Parts: sequence; structure tokens; C-alpha cells
Amino acid sequence: MRQLRAQVEEKGERRAPSRVFAVPREVAGLLPDAGLRPGAAYALAGAGALLHALLAEPSRAGTWCGVVGMPEMGVEAAQQAGVVLDRLVLVPEPGRRWLSAVAALAEVLGVVAVRPGGAVAPADAARLASRLRDREATLLVVGEWPRAEAVLRVEEPLWSGVGDGYGNLTQREVTLTITSKRMPRPRSARLLLPGPDGQLSQAPSVVPAGRRLRAVG
Repeated sequence: MRQLRAQVEEKGERRAPSRVFAVPREVAGLLPDAGLRPGAAYALAGAGALLHALLAEPSRAGTWCGVVGMPEMGVEAAQQAGVVLDRLVLVPEPGRRWLSAVAALAEVLGVVAVRPGGAVAPADAARLASRLRDREATLLVVGEWPRAEAVLRVEEPLWSGVGDGYGNLTQREVTLTITSKRMPRPRSARLLLPGPDGQLSQAPSVVPAGRRLRAVG
């Protein structure tokens, strides 16, 4: 951890200078703070490309990010989504020590993502929340999390790009719905996640005839 801290300090700031970590503008309007609040935890349902999109903006702004417990995460897809790999720390298989790994990375990195390796006791979540607040780090959880600041849910996927049995899948249209204890009602938007360039964007209001497919997986 000492070596990682030195590397982060050598390459620049570990956090964004603003009071929140930036997110794509299409997502900002759905969150209570228009970004990821330092000290808070966010639960992601149907993550994958959404996680990449949420890591992209902070890393581009100079913030170091970490991913714990996701050995299947594709770095090429993350890079295409805009994640700066030079500021990404991966801990693919922490085993039973995943919570300790998250706490250690929160000491050094601005945004830490994790897929929990088991059930989380409320007391453990409270201790980690105190660490996040102290270090002004943000936690992104793939799955459920006690007292999450908000839940981001990806639903209703619809792939495009294949026509009459030929072609390639080029983009996926989804509904992103965010619920938070600080908002009176859920907020939703129809997005491309990913779009043709691999990044998140607003879904078009009209899709060309013959290019829209049934949902895939």
C-alpha cells in the first residue's frame, strides 16, 4: 500500500478538485448531487457497462480508481468506455479479505468499485462508511449495500445493429433508473450503454426502421 500511495502521489491528484466526482452528463441529472458524493456508497444493479461509465469521468479528471473482486472485468472495454487505465488499480480475487482490500484502497484512491464476496454486516458497512467519509472516497457496489446513497438500476436492454440475419451488434439501449433516499421519486432516462463508440450517450428519440432488435440477455 505504501508503494501504491507513492505511485499515486507521483502521477498526480488522487481526487477531483470539486465537491463531487463527475459522471456523464446523461447520468448527472438523475443523481441528487449531480455526481458521486465523496463518503457515499452507491449500489449498482445490472452493472457492467454502467460501472465503466461511472469510472471513466473521475479517471479522466485525474482521480485514481480501484476495482475489487471482478476478475472478469475487461480492461479493453473499460478503456473504450473512457477509463484511463494508468489510473486504474485492479484487485481481481481478494477472497475473503475483499472488505479489507476495499478499506485499504479507500485510503489511497478516490473511487473504489467492488463486487462483495459475501453478505455485508451492518456494522462492517458502518465502519467502512466512516473510512470513506474520512478519506473522501466514493464506493460503487455491484449488488446490494446497506444504507446506500442511491441505487442505480439498468433495465429493459435493447440491442441494435443486426438486420435480416447479418451485421454486428453495435449499441445497446437501456433504461437507467436511480432511486435515492434524498429524492422524492425515482428518476429515469433512456440511454445508449454502450453506444457505437463504446461510451454512454443519450438514446435517440427515433430509431431507424429495421435496426432495432429484441432484448438480448
